[in-house]
Amino acid sequence: MSTKNFKNEITITSKTENLSQVRDFIKSIAETCGFTKEEIGKIILAVDEATTNVIKHAYHYADDKEINIKASCEKGKFSIIISDEGSVFDPNKVPLPDLKEYHKQKKVGGLGMFLMRKLMDDVKYEHFANRNKVTLVKYI
Repeated sequence: MSTKNFKNEITITSKTENLSQVRDFIKSIAETCGFTKEEIGKIILAVDEATTNVIKHAYHYADDKEINIKASCEKGKFSIIISDEGSVFDPNKVPLPDLKEYHKQKKVGGLGMFLMRKLMDDVKYEHFANRNKVTLVKYI
């Protein structure tokens, strides 16, 4: 795997149609970092879930708000920071789902935090200066 160092960022409005732009952005950087196609797919899914959570839960589907996404490939880790100015939401307080019960009840949705935690090596939430910040890390 490559150990190239660099940083990049984009800002999108909180519209679900902008998720494809986020996926392309993350894919491009993850490829440069040297991740496999399978690893890139997992990273993209985790970032997609985190960004969708901002749209749904922080901004309550208001489509004129900003979401900032920074990505860096440094010192053996790929970090993605997703920040917003929406409602405070601490994903650390979301309990792990009972997957058997979830499947039994044929639920749809609600697995975003579970997926992020499973697909990434580290998931951290912070709130400061009226901003939510979720950091997703995948070690190279």
